[in-house]
Amino acid sequence: MQSIYDINYVYEALHFPYQEMDMQQTKIAYTAYKEQDFSHLKNLAGISDKTLEIHFGLYAGYVKNTNLLNEKIIELTEQGKSGTPEYAELKRRYGFEYNGMRLHEYYFGNMKAGGSELKPDSALGKKLSEVYSSIDVWKNDFAKVGAMRGVGWAVLFQDPITKTLSNHWITLHEEGNIAGFVPILVMDVWEHAFLLDYKPVDRPKYIEAFFANVDWEAVEKRLLK
Repeated sequence: MQSIYDINYVYEALHFPYQEMDMQQTKIAYTAYKEQDFSHLKNLAGISDKTLEIHFGLYAGYVKNTNLLNEKIIELTEQGKSGTPEYAELKRRYGFEYNGMRLHEYYFGNMKAGGSELKPDSALGKKLSEVYSSIDVWKNDFAKVGAMRGVGWAVLFQDPITKTLSNHWITLHEEGNIAGFVPILVMDVWEHAFLLDYKPVDRPKYIEAFFANVDWEAVEKRLLK
């Protein structure tokens, strides 16, 4: 029995044939991504160092796979094989690997040991109160998004056009991302983010631990003026 992927391959080969071109002299410039160093994240409240160690390893895998993906795409392009079924399937993988890398960088980047206070009179505090009526109302909504069933992320986004803030759920790494919106606060709620420290049913406890470690100064720097 043919899978849907086999059918897609045949469809694309018939309807979107790539053009054979002399690409021998074509070279594509590419700068490989490097892992960011988050080793300073130790002694977090409610999130163990062992959990972080494992989590850093998973993040490193996304960086590696993003680079491998780009290298393969470049190889196919330079060989004149853009538009082939292999090329197409690799391109479709971009959203998962790229977002897996970048969302983890936002997540680790908005935490620090001891956390900090979100002040009501700060730029972010004022904006959250303007949109949600109060910080507490916003926080409750964000926590409820994070507690939704499934694996993914809770993200506070800012619309670059209206400058308004809104809470969103992202399934896996790519489904639910809003084009052009800026991540302001990012929380990983895949089970690997907390399973060593909490049972799956205790995700709300992990969410509270996350809030206890938020670096609000770092978060506010992401806010668009």
